Amino acid sequence: MSVETRIPPGQQVGGAQCGHMAEAAGLCLADDAVSQMARAKASRRSFIKGVIASGAAIGAGGHMMRPSAARAATAAPERLLSLKVNGQIRRVDVLPHETLANTLRYKLGLTGTKLGCDRGECGACTVVINDIAYYSCTTLTHSVGDRDVTTIEGVAKADGTLHSVQKAFIAEFGPQCGYCTPGQVMSAVALLKSNPNPSEDQVRRAMSGNLCRCGAYDHYLAGVMRAAKEA
Repeated sequence: MSVETRIPPGQQVGGAQCGHMAEAAGLCLADDAVSQMARAKASRRSFIKGVIASGAAIGAGGHMMRPSAARAATAAPERLLSLKVNGQIRRVDVLPHETLANTLRYKLGLTGTKLGCDRGECGACTVVINDIAYYSCTTLTHSVGDRDVTTIEGVAKADGTLHSVQKAFIAEFGPQCGYCTPGQVMSAVALLKSNPNPSEDQVRRAMSGNLCRCGAYDHYLAGVMRAAKEA
């Protein structure tokens, strides 16, 4: 805020006469105006200091008054989990942000679950959780809870008898390099569990999340249709 008071040259102001340069310009600042400017600057400075000080006090007080909330926000989840995998309870030490694919492969030794893209695009890591197909590379192990997880190792019977989907894929020459086959099998198993008699369009949609770099899509399609008929 700027306050100026125009006074005639040579006039006495508060006991002092305006200087010659000010007289030449025809302008002088009165003593009371200078005092007002000084008070205004002091007031703004005091106000800013007060705001800063009060903000710091409030922030520190809030931190001191809510220690339990801060601890709750930083509390780590339980690392030792019990997972039901292929009908067995497996105890495993799991990091907070560990994916199910990594847990299965590197903690439980179930390497039939493949890692391809590792970002939920290729389907090589597909597993079945409570009869629904999931990408295990984008599923956190801590989110599984007490649900049933089935991997490719748990599809065949205990005596080694292959699942009808596995038999049909072999009969229709589905596997080529074989890398995508575990994920293809798991997606087909989940589909036939929920829809035992799917149409070709339904099969194509259900299997669309599984990429085959060998291009054996028609063979896998034929395999699913055969498994549905023979089941």
